[in-house]
Amino acid sequence: MGIAFAFLALIFWGIGDFLIQRSVRKFGDWIMIFYIDLIGVIMFTPFVFKTLIPTVRKPDDLVILLVASTVLLFAALVDFEALKNGKISVVEPIFAFEVPVTAILAYFFIQERITVPELSLILVLVVGIALVATKSWRHFRLKIEKGVLLAILTTIFMGTANFLFGFGGRQTDPWLINWFTSAFLALVSLIYILSKGQAGLILQDWRINKNLITQVSIYDNLAWLFFTFSILYIPIAIATGISESYIALAALLGLVFNGEKLARHQWLGLIICSIAAVILAIIV
Repeated sequence: MGIAFAFLALIFWGIGDFLIQRSVRKFGDWIMIFYIDLIGVIMFTPFVFKTLIPTVRKPDDLVILLVASTVLLFAALVDFEALKNGKISVVEPIFAFEVPVTAILAYFFIQERITVPELSLILVLVVGIALVATKSWRHFRLKIEKGVLLAILTTIFMGTANFLFGFGGRQTDPWLINWFTSAFLALVSLIYILSKGQAGLILQDWRINKNLITQVSIYDNLAWLFFTFSILYIPIAIATGISESYIALAALLGLVFNGEKLARHQWLGLIICSIAAVILAIIV
């Protein structure tokens, strides 16, 4: 069950990130965060009635939910900016850094260990990421692709969010942590949108692009739900390693449908990243 849920997260994240890039370029970061999380609240509400009140009354569980929500908010903002400004085929392989970040946190906090083959694959992944992130080697001056630095920052936040979702899902309930984070992000994003006097954009964007908004929201929310359920059955590092292989799917979609072009060394980096991430998902 854990492997199956992790692979479902892989598929939904791959398609979801491809659609997120399109949506944030149309609507902006805060509007999309609001839409995704509002729909998440609607999706998950029927499943949290029995667990919400008892969990909120437990200070330790409430702290976990609040910390996970805060980290995910920053992760989403940086993630969306990276996807909006960079090529998805360049940005997505860098997101593979989520694997070591999550694994390191799991090692220190819940004693999940990383083997020598896993460490070797992570080093190979770093080499691939360096190749795909570097636009030009001309005159030994590296021209870094747009969105790369934001993508690197995203991996830190998302790796932490992965760990907190796994830990929080075990401490509370997969449905509950997804509902709580969605409610938190929807509320914060709504407050921000209202403070900027952009409330009219919410209904306007929905009327014009409700199909895209709905698709993005369903894919992204289900990906997080499947990921959280996978951690009930397998270690966090393994679930992250498997689901992180979505980078290959998202990058492929970017190349096929967006017509993005890469230099030869970037193609090599993309291939290395994709293969290493898949192997890591299999053996981790």
